[in-house]
Formats: sequence, C-alpha cells, structure tokens
Amino acid sequence: MIWTTARRQLTFHRPLVMGILNVTPDSFSDGGEFESSDAAVARAEEMATAGADIIDIGGESTRPGSSQVSTEVEIGRVIPIIRQIAERIDLPISIDTSKSAVAAAAIEAGAEIINDISGLRWNPQIADVAAQTRAGLVLMHSRGSFETMHSQAPVENIFESVIHGLRSSLDNARQRGVTDEHICLDVGIGFGKTLEQNLELIAQVDKIVTEFADYPLLVGTSRKSFIGKLLGGIPADQRIGGSIATALIAAQRGAKVLRVHDVRETVAAIKIWQEVEAYAQ
Repeated sequence: MIWTTARRQLTFHRPLVMGILNVTPDSFSDGGEFESSDAAVARAEEMATAGADIIDIGGESTRPGSSQVSTEVEIGRVIPIIRQIAERIDLPISIDTSKSAVAAAAIEAGAEIINDISGLRWNPQIADVAAQTRAGLVLMHSRGSFETMHSQAPVENIFESVIHGLRSSLDNARQRGVTDEHICLDVGIGFGKTLEQNLELIAQVDKIVTEFADYPLLVGTSRKSFIGKLLGGIPADQRIGGSIATALIAAQRGAKVLRVHDVRETVAAIKIWQEVEAYAQ
C-alpha cells in the first residue's frame, strides 16, 4: 500500500506516526504552547528527531466548545510556521483544516497533505484543492456542523454510521478528481461518539480496515477525553499511557497512521511491539 502526497510516496513498513502541532491558543491539550513561530518550529524539530513521519499543523481548535475562526486568522497562524518547517525539516507536512482557502495556501507554503475533519461535508472545495495540487487527503468521519459535532445524539450502530459517512466522503472526493492513491481515511475517534462507541471502534477497527482495504486508515486517540474518563478524570497531559495503549491496539488491528501528541513514546512503543511480534512468527 502506498499513500501519495503532493511531494512523495509514503509506504507502511510500520504504522506511520503523525505528530500533532497545534498553533492555537485554545486546543484541549497543548493550547497556547506553540503559538510563536520559534516555539512551533522547535517543537516540529523535536518531533522529527523523536521519529515522527508526518507533522500535522492545525490553526483552529476543534475541542468541544471551541469557536470557529476566520480564514484570515487561520492562515495567519499556520502559513508562516509551515514555511519555516518546510525549509528546515524533510518530512511531509499536513494541514489540519476544513477550509479550502487555508488548504490551498498551506500547500503553496510547503504542506503536502490536507487533513479534513469534516470529510468534505463543510467545504467540498477542499477536494478540488487536493486534486489540483495532488496533495494527500485525509477524510475523517464526523457528524453535524462545526458548532454541533460534539453534541450529536449518539447513533445506534456506530460501524454503520462510520462506513456510510466514509463512503460518502470517498464518493465526493472521487467525483472532484481525487484519485485513490492520495486518500487516507480516519474513523474520527471522539467526534460525536460515546465512550463505549470509541472503545468499540478501537477494539474492532479491523472491520473498517477490511471494509476500506484499498486505503490506509488513520486513528487518532491521543489524550482524548474518553481516556481521561476511563482513568478517573485525569487531565490531558497525564493521558500518555492510555494514548499509547489505544494507539498500539489500533495498529495491531490494521491502522496505518497514528496521530499523536507524544511522538517519542509512541515510536518506542511501536518498535518494541514489532520486535516482539518478530518472535511470534
């Protein structure tokens, strides 16, 4: 399996680690830590040294209760940082956005993957940008608008909902000219799903992998609230153990990309898992 971005082809000899870099004042885990260019670039370099395969840069928080920012504000946050990181680090940069104008500006600045949490529902023109620039495109399952995606009433069958939603996003992307080798899918852990549904998806992510066998699957559980709830309400920065556990379980069940805050720890966990698995043959 190969995932083609605007600048290279990514292969999966092991699950790829996508390091999260939020340049926002209000993200749930690291809001305000990397708003300055110097801090953001230093963090990207730290993640690259720790073994990250992709740097995912976001300029708009999607935590519960967050407010959508303007295109101008989002561009102002991410573009200078993308330019600097692209000049210093030879890793694929992903832009985490649901706005086509931001996506286009980011690709021009040096990004090569567009990560859309709405799966093209809010701004289908993102697919046009991906098709024109031949960028990689992550399509995530979510429901509702930006304001309501975390307050949706739970569906009865989460697998049916995820499969239907991802198929709809895929159809939209293809109709707008995005080819299959550029697409990665994301089950959307934590977005409009109950704690039990998040666990069900992680435990049986191989069902989604089998359903969409031609596409790499991304899973992002890092520091999310369901982990905090399971561990007695601990804050986000204390959820590393739970984050690594859920990431490894997803990888064991076929996830090809793991989106994480804690790159060094996740890379180490994957290495040990693979070393052990080599003796299980």
